[in-house]
Order: sequence, then C-alpha cells, then structure tokens
Amino acid sequence: MILIIFLVFIASLVFSIPIAIAIGLAAILPSLFDPGFAADVQFVIRGMVSGSDSTPMLAIPLFILSGSLMARGGISKRLFDVFAFIVGKRTAGMPIAVIITSLFYGAISGSGIATTAAVGGMTIPILVSLGYDKVFSAALVATSGSLGVIIPPSIPFIMYGLTTGTSVGALFTAGIVPGLLIAFSLMVYAYIYCKINGEDREKIDENLKELRAKGFFGVMKDSFWALLAPVIILGGIYSGVVTPTEAACVSVFYALIVCLFIYKTIQFRDVPKIFKETVNSYGPLIFLIALATVFGRVLTLLRAPMMIGDFLTGTFSSSITLLLAINVVFFILGMFLDVGPAIVILAPILLPAVMAVGIDPVHFGIIMTANLAIGMVTPPFGVNLFVASPLVDTPVMDLGKKAIPFIISFAIALMIITFVPALSLMLL
Repeated sequence: MILIIFLVFIASLVFSIPIAIAIGLAAILPSLFDPGFAADVQFVIRGMVSGSDSTPMLAIPLFILSGSLMARGGISKRLFDVFAFIVGKRTAGMPIAVIITSLFYGAISGSGIATTAAVGGMTIPILVSLGYDKVFSAALVATSGSLGVIIPPSIPFIMYGLTTGTSVGALFTAGIVPGLLIAFSLMVYAYIYCKINGEDREKIDENLKELRAKGFFGVMKDSFWALLAPVIILGGIYSGVVTPTEAACVSVFYALIVCLFIYKTIQFRDVPKIFKETVNSYGPLIFLIALATVFGRVLTLLRAPMMIGDFLTGTFSSSITLLLAINVVFFILGMFLDVGPAIVILAPILLPAVMAVGIDPVHFGIIMTANLAIGMVTPPFGVNLFVASPLVDTPVMDLGKKAIPFIISFAIALMIITFVPALSLMLL
C-alpha cells in the first residue's frame, strides 16, 4: 500500500496535477482500497482542519505580508545603499553589497522568492549600469536570494517546525551561522569572478560619488528604519520578548508604520491590494500544509516512517553515509519541488531515521532547508531562476549555466554545515 501511495503521488506530479491535490489523492487512497482503514474521508477533512488550527502557523502569512509591504516600500534600496557605501570601493564591492542586502532582506521577508524579486528588481539594473555582465548579475541575485529561506525568520523553518514538532525558535537561532557561512562562500566566488574579469572602477566610483556626498551618517539616517527592521524582529525573538508568531505580527505593524508614515513610499490605497496579494500567496500554501499534515498521519498509520527508517539505517551504517545519501536526494528533489512542499512531505518521514543515527533534529532541519535552497537556483526548475530571468530578458537555462559556480560555492558551504554540526548548534 505504501508503494502504491507513492506511485500515485509521483504519477500525479508527472501529469501536472497540482501538488496539494496529489497529496490529497494519496491520503485517501488507503481507505478506498480498505473501507475499514481508520483514515477515511472524514478523517482527512478533520485532519485538515486540526492541522491548520495552529498559532505558530500564523507567522507564515504575517511574514509574507510584512515582506510584501517592505518590498513595495523600497526597503531593499535603502539597505543596498548602506552596504554599497561601506564595501563598494573594494574589489567586488558592489556584488558583495548585493549579497549582504539579500542577507538582510531575508531577515525581513523569510522568503527566497521575495528576496530575489525585491533585491533583484532594484540591484540588477544598478550592476548592469556599472558594467557587470547582466547574466552574472542575475545569477548572483538568484543565488543570494536563496539566503531568504536560511537566514531567520525563515518560512521553511516554520513549516519544518510545524510538521516535526521541532522548536521554531531553535531553528531560527541555528540558521544564523550557516546563513552567514553560505553568504561568505558566495562572496568569495564574486571576488574571484571580479578579479579575473575586472571591473569598471570609473563607473563604480562615479555611482558612489552621490552616496559619498551624503556621508556615512547621512546614508545611515536615510536607511536607519530599514536596518532596524531585522533588529526588531530577530532581537525580539532571541531576547524572549516575543514568540516567532508575535514577531511576525510586530513586523507587519512596523512595515505599515515605516512605509506609510516615515518613508511614505506606499499610500493607504495600496494596502488592500498588498493584503489581497498576500492572501493569494498564502491560500494555496495553507491548503498544502493542511493536506501534508493529514498525509503524514496516514503514513504513520501505515507505519511508513518506521519502515523507511529501518531501510535507511539498515542500508547506511553511519550518519556520514546517510547524510551524503540524503543530500543527494534533496539536491535532486530541489530541482523539481519547491522548498515548502518538500519539507512538509519529507521531514516527518525522514526525521526518525536520522535521529536513530544520532543526528539532532534542529541540525537536520538546517541541512534539509539549505539543500532545498540550492534547488531554488538549480536548472531546470529552480524557481529563483524564473524570478530573475525576466529581469534581464535571458533564458532560464542560460541563467542556470552562469549560476553553476555560485551553486558550487553554495554546495561547499552546505557540506561544511552538514558534517560540522557545531556550526548549526553552537548558538543553542
């Protein structure tokens, strides 16, 4: 029955059936074969309701909303100005400023797609005007946009925590050092690329002249409220003043106040449209999470996690070989599945197996999310590539080829994160 369920699920995806519907079909399949099976249609419906009735789950739409508000409010431009002022005069300074901007914007939005769109829409034209290759610029943004799902507050971390019972706060804390390591690895390649291919320093210095004229304190004054956003969100969580869900709520009000009354970059008439866009983004996601929760319960009734765990622990004798195998599987799946669906489907199944060989569930959550983040920029279906491609009017596959060195840098950092658990657990 377990084999039939997975075959039906895979066949549904092959025939382009929406992933939520595919999960729903797989969940009710055992009751169709065996009317006495506990997980009938009523069980599925009740499980969907109970699975979505969760306070931590409220953090997801709230972070999506605050990210949308700040994207529309031009927060990414103000962040970029600060980092361009600080590192712009150095070799690869402007590309590195883009990576740091993605890092900070990810700490606001929690989304890789939102980070790629907001940072890319603003920085790619700047990089191209400074003489950088447009495909390189788009590949840089698409890859660094993946930091949005690793640096806290990460929406995939929330989903992992909800589906596995792992502390979301612990995942947020554990994601800091790995996120910084991955960002550093991308900066190293950007530096090497600029050293080899050179830069138009005259254009760069001319562009920085206006920022330099403001002075450091002038730039900081303009960008102060943008820089304060991640400080408030993450500081509130790590200090224990607010929970991740409460921090998401605070971030929405903060975004509204800053964008409406301080920067005045959005109008009151824009707010309902932004709310509508958020609902359109979250609606399919909550449906997916609810069905995935039920699917996990059905698999538990069929003892699938235990059987898969026994198979993995019997096949791979050590945590090293098991993690290598899982990394390969995640890398392949990341090319075809979005981060969220992959986590809610696979995390509850695989977690018992990795815990059986002594792998911490928080560390595994970091590994899983970072692995799938690579898939966001890996051809042929990396979603960040599809976001960045129209910004430079370049085919996705051409952009994917240019992203390969960034992907390799990302993968090197991932291997270090995988086999040095202390990087993820040192702050806990």
